Amino acid sequence: MTIADYVSALSQNPYFGAGFGLFGVGAGAAILRKGFQTSMVLFRRHCMITLEVPCRDKSYQWLLQWITQKGARQTQHLSVETSFEQRDTGQIKTKYEFIPSVGQHFFRYAGTWIKVDRTREQQTLDLHMGIPWETVTLTAFGRNKQLYYDILEDARTMALKQHEGMTIMYTAMGSEWRPFGHPRRRRPIKSVVLRAGLADRILTDCLDFIKNPQWYTERGIPYRRGYLLYGPPGCGKSSFIMALAGQLEYNICVLNLSERGLTDDRLNHLLR
Repeated sequence: MTIADYVSALSQNPYFGAGFGLFGVGAGAAILRKGFQTSMVLFRRHCMITLEVPCRDKSYQWLLQWITQKGARQTQHLSVETSFEQRDTGQIKTKYEFIPSVGQHFFRYAGTWIKVDRTREQQTLDLHMGIPWETVTLTAFGRNKQLYYDILEDARTMALKQHEGMTIMYTAMGSEWRPFGHPRRRRPIKSVVLRAGLADRILTDCLDFIKNPQWYTERGIPYRRGYLLYGPPGCGKSSFIMALAGQLEYNICVLNLSERGLTDDRLNHLLR
């Protein structure tokens, strides 16, 4: 019996034919599946652009609020964030803000459809904030990174407008500065009563320092400035700091030098 006769006999065997057919179908399906997966990976790599923003990044909350107000306005899946707003009279008003919940959302920006994936890891905590670790991932067609830069700039501008004309207080948490309390309206510097000419002299010195960083660089001098305000309680030290920060459109960072665990390295890091 020749090899050709043996192969012919096997091909006529119904059990072998059925098995060979199933094997061929399975192999073909596996090849198609692998090819589809490979083509999708290549498509995402070369035809799509992704931006991942972790919850520790400063733009995280900006981006969530921007997506709700400017992007995915029609989304039906929301989370609530409760905050408090202090009015000029000192009255505290409760404020509710809705942001996209965990899951997928879609919105259109500058003629491009963007998919938003907000994920939360219950097993991983942000040690500084004590909340589950979260990320927001934006995915869009194309390779233009300018699209995401424009979105982040819009989100930052919108967030800053909410605190326009306000002074924000920050306190040290670990190696970072975190907002503390409610933003306060800027206080006019003329409302603080000090010795004649003292406030104007400090303000003029501050403005001169801010406008001349190159002078310090050319002479190798550290570009920093310090003032020591002293006097009994109630003489206007804290009030003048608030007024000076408002006049310069700066915020205020409060650091307790007697804080437990404050080392020289951490102090230098926070001051920088």
